[in-house]
Amino acid sequence: MTSNRSWTPYLLILPSVAFLALLFVAPLVQTIWLALSENGAPSLANMRTMVNDLNFVPSLRNTFLLALAVVPVQVAIALAMGTLVAKIGAGRETILWIWTIPLGISDLAAGMVWLAILQNTGYLNSLLFGLGLIERQTAWLTYQTPVALFVGIAVAEIWRGTAIVMVIIVAGLNQVPREYREAAEIFGAGPWTRFWRITLPLIRPALQSALILRTVLAFEVFAVVYALGGRNFPVLVGEAYTWQNQNQNYGVAGAYAVLIMVISLAATVVYLKAIKVDPERLP
Repeated sequence: MTSNRSWTPYLLILPSVAFLALLFVAPLVQTIWLALSENGAPSLANMRTMVNDLNFVPSLRNTFLLALAVVPVQVAIALAMGTLVAKIGAGRETILWIWTIPLGISDLAAGMVWLAILQNTGYLNSLLFGLGLIERQTAWLTYQTPVALFVGIAVAEIWRGTAIVMVIIVAGLNQVPREYREAAEIFGAGPWTRFWRITLPLIRPALQSALILRTVLAFEVFAVVYALGGRNFPVLVGEAYTWQNQNQNYGVAGAYAVLIMVISLAATVVYLKAIKVDPERLP
């Protein structure tokens, strides 16, 4: 009986392990082999081709700049929204539902929504023209307006991805004992002191998870960029898509995929080291 019980946990997780091995580990190994081989033999030729690609440096720069611009803003907005929701009584669920609507919209659909707003004949130009602020339609999403294009993509990404960060932050805020905040109020701690000294340290696990998830997704951004900027704003995933579908070179596409994976793993390690979480506070 004891022997059977010792095998029970492994039997229970066996389906999940088999699922991951089939749909994650096997494609991962295949992708790494594609990136690091040529004609069936180990080679760095695909890596060299990727590094020498005309759009490699711009795509790497744009991806990092977009992540650096978007992730901190999303976390700050999510913290503000989560703190506000925590103080609301009636109607809290309705507000949360409204704020999480972007989660139900696909990346490409979100890009098309913002394309309708920012294109030459879009709603933004129509509004500005109607108010007399511009004399003619302004092109915001061309290679001649790189700053406007970057800002437009960043705003679209912030609108689309902040909701998932907020959901994680709200879940963390719900785990903060009310007694801590009440005790701080009794001893005269102000709102900022309570947030900085009590709330923020206690939601570190949620904050760590939100930062890791959102940063990894920021490095994998593609659909919104493709809808708004196309080839005018190259990013790493976009270059992988181009090499696979247009150039039909799966090895270089795999090299881009491996690079994105390495960058994501490095960012994850940085967050795990930078944001220390006590094991007792883990869910």
